[in-house]
Amino acid sequence: MKSSIIGAIYLALAAAIWGGMYVVSKYVLQFIAPLALVWLRYLLASLLLFALLWLQQRRTHHHLKLSKRQWLMLLWIGFIGYFVSIACQFIGTKLSDAHTGAMITSATPAFVVVFARFVLKEAFTWRKIMSLIVATSGVVLTIGLPNQFGDYFWGCIALVIAAITWALLSVYVKKAADELPALLITTYAIFFALIFTTPFMVHDWSTGTVHLADGRVIAGVLYLGIVATAGAFFLWNKGLTMIDAGAGSLFLFFQPIVGTLLGWLILGEKLSFNFVAGSILILVGVALATFERKAKSELQEL
Repeated sequence: MKSSIIGAIYLALAAAIWGGMYVVSKYVLQFIAPLALVWLRYLLASLLLFALLWLQQRRTHHHLKLSKRQWLMLLWIGFIGYFVSIACQFIGTKLSDAHTGAMITSATPAFVVVFARFVLKEAFTWRKIMSLIVATSGVVLTIGLPNQFGDYFWGCIALVIAAITWALLSVYVKKAADELPALLITTYAIFFALIFTTPFMVHDWSTGTVHLADGRVIAGVLYLGIVATAGAFFLWNKGLTMIDAGAGSLFLFFQPIVGTLLGWLILGEKLSFNFVAGSILILVGVALATFERKAKSELQEL
């Protein structure tokens, strides 16, 4: 139980950071193209994480030798999660709107529960499914159901791919954590994503869509790279090592809650009754999953 609570704290912090980063991103994206910004985030994160990994290995005098299979797993995590998923999020949101994007990507926990069943052999439990239903109902109540999916067909397809690939990331991070420490997984997966993103950075830089002259832009990039990427990705991966992937994925629902609250505090946006009620349902759903009892009757598969 103690491990689950600590893991829940890590996951909640990661989701809260991602929810808050949209305030910073909204400003920085006026000066830097989206995928170029992703590249800069990954560059800063890689420099910091490699330094931390080197210090850790020097302190422990333990240099882990990876097998070919382990290298391929890290490459897969970097490609499917930090490259494909993030790119599809940008493309999908651009071809639709933020409302549609929030609704579709909120399906990620459902995909995680399914993938975790087949990849990690995590059982479907009544409590886990109820927590998913309650939390998802909270998302629907909070942001509503878009009524224009037909106008955003390709955007919706990209967003569905983003949801599926982030679910795969979460499941395979959990699988890799059985053999490798979270810091090593995060470091190399982000580094591989940096390599995959480099051609887009070269294109954006050559077309003049990257502007770093403003000090506030540089500060925003530093925050996004160090806190929202290196810090949050590590917290997410570490949290997944301490809690079931299916239950942990529900913490993604904290993103819209934190984002909306910061919009209220910083931008003066109004909070609706639906937001408050939906947030309560999300919190209840997450609590149900986090404090899932391990009673034998409850762990029976459906």
